[in-house]
Amino acid sequence: MSENLKKHLSKLSKRGPHHVLVGDLDYAGLPGKVYVPAEGNGVPGIVFGHDWMKNVGKYHATLRHFASWGIAVAAPNTETGFSPDHRGFAADLESCLQIIAGVKLGTGSVTVGPGKLGLVGHGMGAGCAVLAAVDNPKVKAVAALYPAVTAPSAVAAARSLDIPGLVIGSGHDSLIDAGNPAKLAYSWRGDVAYREIAKANQLGFSEDSLLNLAIGNGKPQWSAQETARGLITGFLLHQLDQQNKYSGFSAALAEAKKVRSYVGEELAEKAGVELSSSTALSEIQN
Repeated sequence: MSENLKKHLSKLSKRGPHHVLVGDLDYAGLPGKVYVPAEGNGVPGIVFGHDWMKNVGKYHATLRHFASWGIAVAAPNTETGFSPDHRGFAADLESCLQIIAGVKLGTGSVTVGPGKLGLVGHGMGAGCAVLAAVDNPKVKAVAALYPAVTAPSAVAAARSLDIPGLVIGSGHDSLIDAGNPAKLAYSWRGDVAYREIAKANQLGFSEDSLLNLAIGNGKPQWSAQETARGLITGFLLHQLDQQNKYSGFSAALAEAKKVRSYVGEELAEKAGVELSSSTALSEIQN
């Protein structure tokens, strides 16, 4: 039976109840930003990875959004050039996990629960989040938004992940998207939810939509941005903060306006995986 996310998604897509404080990661020796609720003891914490050729400033509203729902966020501002080191960026994400779990944040009144850590990423950052989660017991969940191809392969890495995952893919065909999100979801070893948002793609999530419009990359996708934020927020609050009222956001099958989930044969088809005559799914080629 498919979960109906309509009620909670409309709320979680908007700013939450917490006042948000913003600071720099530089004090810890790594360029980037920290977004935290103004107060809280043992709050969930995530590290966010940006897309290719983007910087943290292109996600300011998104990261504030997560913090407004009581989630501490660290976002490294590294590997922003034309030829990023994916393995190095994954290492930076891991370093940020250690930072937010090991120090008091904000004005010193915010701590992150050591068992409440997750990784979130967009495009390149989503693929690197998967890489950073491999053999990493600190990471309890991963949300990958329009994951892009990485070297080493995030698809191959997903085969070893037993932790819960949320993968969001494009709701329409695009020649610009840089990966196969459905293939990543299909490869996931543990529990995973794969969603698509109508009329949304990889380019529309970062907060430089007006620039994309100016250079001909498509119109702003503000509604889709809000929907994606809500889907990820609900998933994180359930998986990292054990708020069971949001359990539907982790379910493999769930529905909401302009949101569709794929499982089984439909997911295999999306991933480009053929079914054998015995209905067993064939092995995915890297």
